[in-house]
Amino acid sequence: MYTDPIADYLTRVRNAVSAGHRIVEIPASNLKKEITKILFDQGYILSYQFNDDKVQGTIKIALKYDKLTKEPVIKHIERVSTPGLRKYAGASEMPRVLNGLGIAIVSTSKGVMTNKQARQENIGGEILCTVY
Repeated sequence: MYTDPIADYLTRVRNAVSAGHRIVEIPASNLKKEITKILFDQGYILSYQFNDDKVQGTIKIALKYDKLTKEPVIKHIERVSTPGLRKYAGASEMPRVLNGLGIAIVSTSKGVMTNKQARQENIGGEILCTVY
């Protein structure tokens, strides 16, 4: 039993990318599904599929690689807010990841969104992770 399911999700994706796998399978939760949708919308993963056949269900993620160099699109994925040390930011202090080239995934009162969307909607929240 792990105490931080989001860190486990990010670690599984990071390990699959470093091993050069095409698909990674992760136990599902609603928060993980929202993070997966954001990664797909921002172009970091190729596709995803939610399987709700079991009690918990799984998420299958097809990782994205560059066609010519075979380099992974996800260069860096890191947990920011942990169960032991939560990191919150207001709308004006939203972090800029890699000077605006990367994204931070933020959990707000209006749902899970990127740091850019949160800044546009003038809403703060807990910074879950950064991706570039």
